[in-house]
Amino acid sequence: MTDNKETKDLAITDDLKPVLSVLKEKDAQAIVALREELTDTWTKKQIFRTETEMRISVLNDGKHPTQASKYWQSVREQNAMFEALMGLSFDLRRQEIKRLKLEKKMYKAQNEGDELKQMELQVDLDENLYGRANMEQVAQDRVRELNTWSKIKSELEDGTFDSENVNTHQAESYKHALNNRVKALGPNAGPAEVVNAVGPLQTVQRLQKEDGQLLDFKEAKLQLTQGQSQPEQSEQPEQPK
Repeated sequence: MTDNKETKDLAITDDLKPVLSVLKEKDAQAIVALREELTDTWTKKQIFRTETEMRISVLNDGKHPTQASKYWQSVREQNAMFEALMGLSFDLRRQEIKRLKLEKKMYKAQNEGDELKQMELQVDLDENLYGRANMEQVAQDRVRELNTWSKIKSELEDGTFDSENVNTHQAESYKHALNNRVKALGPNAGPAEVVNAVGPLQTVQRLQKEDGQLLDFKEAKLQLTQGQSQPEQSEQPEQPK
């Protein structure tokens, strides 16, 4: 009897009411027993990447082998997270407007004594509030990742590369990354896999200048033409005097 009373009391709280109201008594009691644990799980669950994943998985040495390539990938990741946060801010504002509209409809249904409409609107309100809680949690974790990318960028930006123009570092970074891809090719690699790795590597090796930048295609063609037009030095027979 005590358990039933406890379930009834907890069923009217805002956090558990939606789920407890549709469960059988035994299942509802199980949820009540797990209440603190489920709250803890919901609060600390992983949403986006941890700092460890960001450093090891995203900025791995195989794909981003240079300091500059790691920095510029961090810029991309931070920007993507910021744009997603901006989009989420619009969703949160729409969610708030939707809640206000639902409350207005609920007030009208209560004045009209329409019980079924009230029940329907209460479901929508519960769903709205739960959705907002999830959105706010996602927003908080996006801010956490934004801060972590800022921290990583600060570590990487040491003055040894151009941190204003992304193109400056790419030829050198691509060369190292493509070398890693070619070395990783196994004996069973397919033709397409080989071409996708070897082709870009040969291209960057052909176009890269001593300063690390790339020749444009016109310059590369001219250089190749000049190289082909140089006659081979051969020994000429000594002319009689």
